[in-house]
Amino acid sequence: MKILLLLLILVPFLGGLSMMVRPIEDTHRRNVYVMCLCSAVSVAAIAMLAAFLPTASAADTVFVRIFGENFSIALHIDGLSAVFVAIVAILWPVTNLYAFEYMQHDHAQNRFFAFFTMTYGVVLGIAMSANLFTLYLFYELLTLCTLPLVMHEMDSIARGAGIRYLVYSMSGAALAFISMMILSSYGSLVFQSGGGLNRVLASGHEDLLYAGFLMGFFGFGVKAAIFPFHGWLPAAGVAPTPVTALLHAVAVVNAGIFAILRLLYFGYGASFLAGSFAQNVMLAVTSFTIIYGSTMALRMQHLKRRLAYSTVSNLSYMLLGAALCSGVGLTAAILHMIAHSALKIALFFCAGALLCRTEEMPQGVQEYVFQYTGYAKKTPAIFAVFTIASLGLIGIPPLCGFTSKWAIAEAAVQQGSALAITGCAALAVSAFLTGMYLLSLILEAYFPPEGFDDTPLAELTDPGFRMKTALWICAALGLLLVLIMPLLQRVIGSFAAGLI
Repeated sequence: MKILLLLLILVPFLGGLSMMVRPIEDTHRRNVYVMCLCSAVSVAAIAMLAAFLPTASAADTVFVRIFGENFSIALHIDGLSAVFVAIVAILWPVTNLYAFEYMQHDHAQNRFFAFFTMTYGVVLGIAMSANLFTLYLFYELLTLCTLPLVMHEMDSIARGAGIRYLVYSMSGAALAFISMMILSSYGSLVFQSGGGLNRVLASGHEDLLYAGFLMGFFGFGVKAAIFPFHGWLPAAGVAPTPVTALLHAVAVVNAGIFAILRLLYFGYGASFLAGSFAQNVMLAVTSFTIIYGSTMALRMQHLKRRLAYSTVSNLSYMLLGAALCSGVGLTAAILHMIAHSALKIALFFCAGALLCRTEEMPQGVQEYVFQYTGYAKKTPAIFAVFTIASLGLIGIPPLCGFTSKWAIAEAAVQQGSALAITGCAALAVSAFLTGMYLLSLILEAYFPPEGFDDTPLAELTDPGFRMKTALWICAALGLLLVLIMPLLQRVIGSFAAGLI
């Protein structure tokens, strides 16, 4: 079982690297290779979670020692990593299916799928890290693997977005590194319930440790798009939609959330941070980012940028739950990570499908919200999925977005501080703004003004089988979550309760 942990990382990473060494020029052969490789890894990962997690213990950790116990490469599976592994294992093959059709007329497809496949292994490495040092190494490797994907088009805009992404990521990495060094001086980097901080050593140095934690919070928070370090995310929308959908709406940004959860609950410790100025900073910044992201999304007319700012807002929903430093807050944060991943990837898939279909129209690619008037009649599958995902993200009962948002609000009220209640109010305002920026597009697409001439849309249709299948799978996942959210809440809650 130990070797399986290593193989889950090495197989996709080396499999993608081999495509750089020996490119597969035949499109069909490459698609089969990528799909079989990633699907096999996903099946193995899900099977491992089903068989391994109930009996996982410290004895099952895979160690490759470098400098000592604190600075060693170690892999492990626990409840939190299981959630992240499951999310990417389910969504990665679906995104591959979508990407095969989306990228079929694009250039440098071999390079794209090589780095895309390598990234799968790196993300699994982050998910299965057993200590902060290992997580940090994979976290930095994630930046290097995804940079070519952001810059895929290699034009001036893509290069600018890539440089911005790199500068933000490296700056955040510097802050996270300092935080890691401070924690290692006063405790252990090994992830453990309640945190690895040695309270005897920490006594008298609380202010330094609070500051150190905040460096890590904002450092890892770069990929979680926390204000004011969010600017790279909307800019990265120039990347192909499979990248913005899976990586910059799910895997990369969730890696930022995941790293903060590890640092807070398994590193410095929620009980140590509760009631401190560090917690107050977290609550204030996340509440502001929730409102800021939703407001900017409402302002954006470019569809992918609107969805990117929506992601900025929703990531801070998760961070707000985490910042409550409670078991119910952590549970709510994880629930929203699951719900947001399924719903947001569906929305980005729909946006990408619209870009693909309008590329063939005489008037050219349609990228802006106001250009989609009357489109629902011509692209019923796209807008059916977009509507389902939008209602879920808004938080319409009983969809999964409602369950996760309600759980965050309940946790905030239970915590009871003024900043927590402010965060709860921010959730309500954001939900209203989310309804405005998503429903406005849906209403325009389904109910064009009287006398609307749809002649220019005569050749517009839904995408092909592969993209449409990916869309419906994401919609089905969003609806399935409605049924299993109560179960997930109980299971995750029992795990989170032991971390405080």
